[in-house]
Amino acid sequence: MNTDDIVQTFSSTKRFYDGTARTEYETYRIQPHSKRSVDYFFPKGVGDYHYGEGHPMKPHRLAITNTLVIGYGLHNHIDHFFSPKPASTAELEAFHDSDYIDFLSKLTPKNVDEMFRQHGDMINSSEDCPVFTGLFDFCKQYAGASILAARRLGEESCDVAINWTGGLHHAKKRGASGFCYVNDIVLAIQHLLRKYARVLYIDIDIHHGDGVEEAFYNTNRVLTVSFHKYNGEFFPGTGKLDDNGSGLGKHFSLNVPLKDGIDDESYVTMFRAVMEPVIATFRPSAIVLQCGADSLGCDRLGAFNLSIKAHGECVRFIKAFDLPLLVLGGGGYTMPNVARCWTYETSVLLDVQLPNQLPSTKYDDYFLTDRRLHPPLVRNVENQNTRASLERIRISVREKLRYLDCAPSVQMQVLPPDLMQWLEDEERAEMREMRSDTEAEKDRRREDNPKHLADPRPAGYPPPPLRNPRPRPSPRQPNNAYSNSTPTRAQSLSPVRARVRVQDRALPCTSILARVWGRRASPRSTRTIPAWRTA
Repeated sequence: MNTDDIVQTFSSTKRFYDGTARTEYETYRIQPHSKRSVDYFFPKGVGDYHYGEGHPMKPHRLAITNTLVIGYGLHNHIDHFFSPKPASTAELEAFHDSDYIDFLSKLTPKNVDEMFRQHGDMINSSEDCPVFTGLFDFCKQYAGASILAARRLGEESCDVAINWTGGLHHAKKRGASGFCYVNDIVLAIQHLLRKYARVLYIDIDIHHGDGVEEAFYNTNRVLTVSFHKYNGEFFPGTGKLDDNGSGLGKHFSLNVPLKDGIDDESYVTMFRAVMEPVIATFRPSAIVLQCGADSLGCDRLGAFNLSIKAHGECVRFIKAFDLPLLVLGGGGYTMPNVARCWTYETSVLLDVQLPNQLPSTKYDDYFLTDRRLHPPLVRNVENQNTRASLERIRISVREKLRYLDCAPSVQMQVLPPDLMQWLEDEERAEMREMRSDTEAEKDRRREDNPKHLADPRPAGYPPPPLRNPRPRPSPRQPNNAYSNSTPTRAQSLSPVRARVRVQDRALPCTSILARVWGRRASPRSTRTIPAWRTA
């Protein structure tokens, strides 16, 4: 029988190698073993709040973004779509001062004058941070979304978490600033630090992320990198190239100050040149990316010339490192462009290609002038960032990274994602156990002490004598006073046998000295001590 007829191979030829040289090769697209899980967070009704007439911050942009995401059908590619519950007061006080949170909870448009007279230092500017109806509810909603997103990452339930309602990076521990009342970014990073040893925070908002930098200015577990406009006068007036952190966090705060009019090529080149060595040196366990859209061209408060694609390219570059990623919103004051930008970046995180034509939604009136996803956003602002100035910034950042010879080592302890409920359950269990022990102790004392037992004899009779009376040593009496009592069987034995026998009978002694010297470790001990131990 011919063996070629029965030998089965996976080749089109009869043998694996027929001796002829192959000149043509087939190429195959290797699919990833598993797709990265993406969670999306949008609190219901978060876009219904209003800062006031003429104010540049408009939460309604969040509703437009969410509608555009659904209009493109991106929700079909999202693994989990959450409408999280608001953050609790205790969760907000994990970073913010309790007096400040109490101040926010009581602040209303009706009592604003009285509250400002008492706590005026808690608001940086009443014009930037106005008091509107539902202010505290709004803060709890976007903060709760960021906290839940960080928890999901810490539980390893997802690889990428998106919360466009968060990213308010100016709020301080005890005060509001720059349209921001509660710093959800700091709260989220605090939750990530429960799981991950090192967290990298990246800020591409046109304003410096001063609130986040200040919160982690003295720690080496969080490295903050901010790309922003700086000229000494632009809000918030911080973020110089020389601001590096202090104490243990020295050189763990990096700032990339830029000037007006930076274009796509310069910005993306600078971003890659800075972030690649930062990630390679710091080696973060998780990344938080704040995607403020006010760095786009034609923004109401911005002065850059970035396009939506260039802004999204920064997101794509960070996503390629395949680390747990929390993506947040931030600034952005031209609502149609903010919605376009964050919708496009959602597709980047989902690896979905979107057509340039916008879908039809109930907010079509905001896109009447241009129905494209990528309209031109360049305006007549001269690029004041020269190649020499950008190179100087890049070299300065690389020099600072030299002080980070290696990533800081952190001794970690395994903690569950959320201990609050467990701690409450454990505390209740301990209280129940303490109550049961107290009741058992009272019952035992009643059984041991006849005084606590009911006397069945009629009244008038003398009280019954105590059972097993024995002499008690006075403070000046030597320890061998117990030798006057009646010898027990253990005393009549040899010392070795007595020692073994006494230990076998489980004396109620809780210390080594009590067993060696015969001293009672507890007043509950009623056993007679052998004389040979006190000699």
